[in-house]
Amino acid sequence: MLNVVQVCDHLGWPGSRMHGVKRLFAWMIPRFDPTRFHVSLVSLRRKDLSEDTLEQLGIDVTYLHKGKFDPSTWTALGKVFDAQRADIVHLHGYGATTFGRLAAATRGLPVLLHEHANHTDTPWFQKVADRILQPYTDLALAVSKSTAEFVVRARLVPSAKTKVVYLGVPLDEFARPRTHEEIRAARAALGIEPETFALGTITRLMPSKGNTYLIEAMKHVGQRLPDARCFIVGEGELQAELEAQARALGVSDRVRLTGFTRDVAAALSALDLVVFPSLWEGTPLTAFEALAMGKPIVATDADGLKDILTDGEDACVVPQRDARALGDAIVRLQGDRELRSRLGAHARTTGRRYDIQAFVHKMEHLYELMHRVSRATKREGLFREDLSFLGRLGVASAPHGAAKAAKAAPDHGQGAPW
Repeated sequence: MLNVVQVCDHLGWPGSRMHGVKRLFAWMIPRFDPTRFHVSLVSLRRKDLSEDTLEQLGIDVTYLHKGKFDPSTWTALGKVFDAQRADIVHLHGYGATTFGRLAAATRGLPVLLHEHANHTDTPWFQKVADRILQPYTDLALAVSKSTAEFVVRARLVPSAKTKVVYLGVPLDEFARPRTHEEIRAARAALGIEPETFALGTITRLMPSKGNTYLIEAMKHVGQRLPDARCFIVGEGELQAELEAQARALGVSDRVRLTGFTRDVAAALSALDLVVFPSLWEGTPLTAFEALAMGKPIVATDADGLKDILTDGEDACVVPQRDARALGDAIVRLQGDRELRSRLGAHARTTGRRYDIQAFVHKMEHLYELMHRVSRATKREGLFREDLSFLGRLGVASAPHGAAKAAKAAPDHGQGAPW
């Protein structure tokens, strides 16, 4: 059995219990074949708002209670790696990839760096750390093509060591048909009247998500569709600011910030139209969820969204930071039931390409490859192996079929060198 230790900086954001990477861990870790892998999780920080969820799923979580720049994180992580008898370390976040690579390097452990976000750049001290630690990186995974470009440009990982691997969601939860009773109950839980056209987004209330443009768009939408209502589901640092914006624009009666939900699938099922007004993204899990559920989507052309959405096929794509275009697209789709139906049907087809079980099978195969060749060849042998399975899309073919991790699917923007 291989012991894999996954390490992240933290499991929540200030004021928000919805964190995509935490949801990924909750889906991913329990799906590894328990006869072949023991996968544990380490957070560099202290326990956050709603992390009991992970422990309730039986996930082995260790909290180091370390500050952002605490040098003792290095030795603390090393002790965890030793106690867990780690064979592979899988690192998420700047602190995790810095201190994790240091601790792994002194033990000769294979290292997987996983980047989930795009930034314009990294601070100088992170560049220094990344340059020094690059030789101790076996492989870097990126959640989108633009994220891979960021990893190469700003995190200084060679392109040969960088692979795009799209995440996925539990299709059994999000792609299943829902009864009228379930949808009626979900709408009632959000306060949506039966005849109301409900649009909305599942999000964190932070600048990158672009929710301010959605609220501004509702001013234009309200002039043409006075009965439309917008539901922004989530919490975060901008809640008071967004509520004040809605009041200032006179749309507080048409925009509702509902707060946190534990049942994302139910909230999505309640919406007639899902909107992603993002300014930048890796690839948001909620987009995969909306696709799997077959929802008509309006989205901006933010980098990570462009990887998975095609304008006119499975979404209506508009420019970033353009509230008028966002509003026009919402009005257009509300008035065209046939277009909504067609986009939703194609969205469901696209969504089946992003299956969390298929992603787990890829990781199982990759972990076994790394364990077999990395130490023996001083990290060079991995690149003599066929890693094309990482780029395949599709539904998992069978439980624990690592070598057949994902069924090939039609190309969907896979032409990048990684």
